[in-house]
Amino acid sequence: METENQKLMRSAQLLRSFWNVQKNIMRIVQKTAVEYGLSVPQYSILMTIILYKEMTQKNVGEKTFLPKSTLSQSVDGLVRAGLLHREPVEGNRREIQLTITEKGKNLLKTIHLHEGSIHQSFQAVVERLTEEQFEGLIGTHLQITNDLEAQAIEQGECSK
Repeated sequence: METENQKLMRSAQLLRSFWNVQKNIMRIVQKTAVEYGLSVPQYSILMTIILYKEMTQKNVGEKTFLPKSTLSQSVDGLVRAGLLHREPVEGNRREIQLTITEKGKNLLKTIHLHEGSIHQSFQAVVERLTEEQFEGLIGTHLQITNDLEAQAIEQGECSK
């Protein structure tokens, strides 16, 4: 039977593992963003919106966890650069709808194909995993995500 100390060591080891992966992801994301004249928040916003085609600015903030001021400044820069289109939501002028422009889509496609980008880095990692390792990793991440989200809902920190 595991002692309390062994349980803590295992959870710390897992957390450290995620921390190291996150640190390396951020290093590559920062490098990629700078190479394309973007800030990390701007890159995060584009990567978030491309998944949903269009989103309200409020929803982007919820998905990216960016502070309102950072989100607003980043969106302004992306609109000025012609990478995002912004317009008030019909029937609710306080809500802002964001859509990615063709120029924004093309930029993300270019970034995706750029050697050394986060996408290419992850592609290289995935190619070194067996199908079984990949499926196990995805399954484990999904289980961890579901458990952490359930805890957050239980504690009233978020809703699904």
